[in-house]
Amino acid sequence: MTVQDIRSFNRFYTNVIGALDYGRHLYAPYTLTESRVLYELAHAPRTDAADLRAQLHLDAGYLSRILNRFEEDGLIERGPSETDPRRRSVALTGRGREAAALLDERARETVGALLDTVRAEDRPRLAEAMRTVREILGEGRAPRPEDVVLRDPAPGDLGWIVQRNAALYAAEYGFNLDYEGLVARIVAEYAEDHDPHLERTWIAELDGRPVGCVMCVRDDAPGAARLRLLLVEPDARGLGIGDRLVGAVVGFAREAGYREVVLWTNDVLAAARRIYQRHGFVLVAEKPHRSFGQNLVGQDWRLDLLATPE
Repeated sequence: MTVQDIRSFNRFYTNVIGALDYGRHLYAPYTLTESRVLYELAHAPRTDAADLRAQLHLDAGYLSRILNRFEEDGLIERGPSETDPRRRSVALTGRGREAAALLDERARETVGALLDTVRAEDRPRLAEAMRTVREILGEGRAPRPEDVVLRDPAPGDLGWIVQRNAALYAAEYGFNLDYEGLVARIVAEYAEDHDPHLERTWIAELDGRPVGCVMCVRDDAPGAARLRLLLVEPDARGLGIGDRLVGAVVGFAREAGYREVVLWTNDVLAAARRIYQRHGFVLVAEKPHRSFGQNLVGQDWRLDLLATPE
């Protein structure tokens, strides 16, 4: 293989996906780089400008001009960082999320149209070839937090949530099939009837595969959202995925107008409980019970959105 081979492939692929074809209005009214910035902001509830610059490998002045335009257009809001007062945090406004959602929809439609031209029997070969390229060119580099993206579920992802919850909780905590049945009912109820303005599911993706998930659904109590089915694959832990997923739920619930977020968990899930505590959740009740073939202590946690700062 030569340098020319790779450059030739790059030209071919960018042409196939229309990365430079602005006549198709794929990114309009934004440039490709601006669209990528919007995408990153849409998949992180709040991020520092410095982190955003590092993730996208952008010049500081260039990113600053992009963010200035976004702020003028009412797409973002900036403020002091919660972790470092010397930094500036950036978050999408409601208008910004709408713009990012439109660009994401266009991208999905474009890729979907491309896949429609690929025969069913050729799709496994194509997927394997793409994985091979990623594995070879990414060899020796450990996954980074910025490699993880949060996205909406695609076809098949809800089934993945059921399967991975059942398998992981059986392997790590000895839960029996009763737990799989519970997860299946939760997911089925969401799939059959959910309000996208008040309920949402996130999939964490790393190197093209799902490695985490969480749901935000309406609770029976008025004004309350319920966090459900938080999960991170063992080989993807340590990248802050659980923290980002919980942050996504809290940010969404606040924007949707909920007064509080509640959740039920068990005391054996120590890592998850530490994440909840970092986000301000407070333990309000606990009770021993026997479920899923195990003796457990169930816990109810609550986050008062009216009392906690954004």
